[in-house]
Amino acid sequence: MKDIRNFCIIAHIDHGKSTLADRLLEYTNTIKVTDGQMLDDMDLERERGITIKSHAIQMEYNYKGESYVLNLIDTPGHVDFSYEVSRSIAACEGALLVVDATQGVQAQTISNLYMAIEHDLEIIPVINKCDMPSAMPEEVTDEIVDLLGCKPEDIILASGKTGQGVEDILQAVVERIPHPSGDEDAPLQALIFDSVFNSFRGIIAYFKIQNGVIRAGEKVRFINTQKEYQAEEIGVLKMDMIARKELRTGDVGYIVSGIKNATEVKVGDTITSQARPAQKAIEGFQEVKPMVFAGVYPIETEDYENLRTSLEKLRLNDASLTFQHESSAALGFGFRCGFLGLLHMEIVQERLDREFNMDVITTVPNVSYMVYDKHGEATEVHNPSGMPDPTAIEHVEEPYIKATVITTANYIGPIMTLCLSKRGELIKQEFIAGNRVEIQFLMPLGEIVIDFYDKLKSISRGYASFDYHPAGFRPSKLVKLDILLNGESVDALSTLTHIDNSVTLGRRMCERLKELLPRQQFDIAIQAAIGGKIVARETVKQVRKDVTAKCYGGDVSRKRKLLEKQKRGKKRMKQIGNVQVPQKAFLAVLKLDGD
Repeated sequence: MKDIRNFCIIAHIDHGKSTLADRLLEYTNTIKVTDGQMLDDMDLERERGITIKSHAIQMEYNYKGESYVLNLIDTPGHVDFSYEVSRSIAACEGALLVVDATQGVQAQTISNLYMAIEHDLEIIPVINKCDMPSAMPEEVTDEIVDLLGCKPEDIILASGKTGQGVEDILQAVVERIPHPSGDEDAPLQALIFDSVFNSFRGIIAYFKIQNGVIRAGEKVRFINTQKEYQAEEIGVLKMDMIARKELRTGDVGYIVSGIKNATEVKVGDTITSQARPAQKAIEGFQEVKPMVFAGVYPIETEDYENLRTSLEKLRLNDASLTFQHESSAALGFGFRCGFLGLLHMEIVQERLDREFNMDVITTVPNVSYMVYDKHGEATEVHNPSGMPDPTAIEHVEEPYIKATVITTANYIGPIMTLCLSKRGELIKQEFIAGNRVEIQFLMPLGEIVIDFYDKLKSISRGYASFDYHPAGFRPSKLVKLDILLNGESVDALSTLTHIDNSVTLGRRMCERLKELLPRQQFDIAIQAAIGGKIVARETVKQVRKDVTAKCYGGDVSRKRKLLEKQKRGKKRMKQIGNVQVPQKAFLAVLKLDGD
């Protein structure tokens, strides 16, 4: 146990974590690095250049004549995947805090750092990309010293590209990070921090042993679900899984036990031995709280069961995804899914398509609201169609967040304007170092869900970083905006919005739908309504054939007769015709502010 070190790499998005991880793996001869970001093994991660999943891998390192086992977990940096980071931190004793020498401390760096400090992790600060011409190691060192309160000589200067400082990092991991503490003679307690689905072997759970020993072939029990299994195979995680006869306290490994049902493995559960069970589960692991909700529906109704299976398998690999059954008049049966943010939603949609070959329609994302009726009882509403009758509502509360934006002084004006236009309230503004400013706002979550992050990046030319934390619920004047097509309400396009924005939003939605709906043989009336009041209307004109083209000369009554016949046909068609709303029309509502 004295020779084991468990650590993770935490940083803001695009600060070079995965490249630095490649150099560590290369230096310890764990693998031959053939191309960049070896741990980012999903196609999506390679294409977008971001880490989506945490990846655990074991390295061996010789230092002063002794051999050490280093378990590294590479974590994502985007705010939408912060739950992956919290799970990794729960399985570690130390963390490398990587900061980009060209960009300095960013919002997500601070957020991840606080998370690590809460778990009493030993922090090793690393300044990456020191080989870049635009690097500012002195300024960034000052920022880290202010943030951590450490000595400047504790900070390691490194470069993931050239391999500078990699040996210093490995030595610091061995010297500074404590070895795992635990009792090998105590009953087995192992924390599940991730799981994957394998079509041949069932569900494989990744765990870290806090106390005790696990041996291949023994009977184990999962404490939360009270299910019992046989440990058919246990082992450690290198680039492939390597089987072992036993794993001891402090080890990070995997277990194959032939589990087929996705609901039986919960991330954060504790594995114990059947013969000598532990009395209680490991504490300190937080349940995920989804921020954004959207309906996910199969395009073909018979694919509903396949979609359920796909979502269950996806949840094994992405524990922050939540879903429950719902039905819609326009789209049939589907699921109301909870996501941590809009990028998370986009990634889930993409993974459903690529990994499970599922074509889905996603409705407009929204957040959950607390609705209080006249008797003072509260109900949580995730879906605009679940809103009770307006006459029965006393008031509605919407979720607020505490948003932190870090930027340079040049962009304070436009960022303030953006946040205030989203109903934000300024809490504080302070200079951190040089001309870098930290601004904190209290904002409604519903306002930042759709395109806030994109707008922030564009007005600050990429120099602003953003992070947020839930800050409870506050009363708000919200109304339900319905979209009607030929008098029929399309529940998938309904949204809850603030009363001040409702009329302009309704008008813009109608205008956008007019562009996107294909023309039919009859007029389509697009209306936006709040309750019984129509606030906006657009009409998609019918497609008309020139039926009088074949009339050459003759009496006008011949033309009139043909036009009357066409008119009757159009009227009949309007009664039986229905309007199909294309998938891009649902997504167009998200892009309204891009005009």
